[in-house]
Amino acid sequence: MDIKTATAIRRLRLVSAPEAVSFLILLVCSVLKRTTDFNAVPVMGAIHGVLFILYVIFWADAWNRAKWPLGTAAFYFVLSVLPTGGFFAERKLRREAEDAVIAARAHKEKEGVVNA
Repeated sequence: MDIKTATAIRRLRLVSAPEAVSFLILLVCSVLKRTTDFNAVPVMGAIHGVLFILYVIFWADAWNRAKWPLGTAAFYFVLSVLPTGGFFAERKLRREAEDAVIAARAHKEKEGVVNA
């Protein structure tokens, strides 16, 4: 995995959890709006909207750079529209990045290059 691909996946991973948190807070605000006089939906809606747009942009970049199959790309997109999906996306992307690092180290060892 090259540095640009790793960076694209890292950006997607870093925006996943905040996007999920904002979605959950937006849902709570929606309930509060209907049950009380508290209305934070316009503010939380804007925050969540920005985070969702960032997620989609970073998702498209990661898909392009990582050359994910359609099923993998669709899986990460579907996770973005589920209330807690961003948490699962972050965890899976972290594992994917760790596996890529392990594979790169194994490849270097196979070639006889060992980091001190």
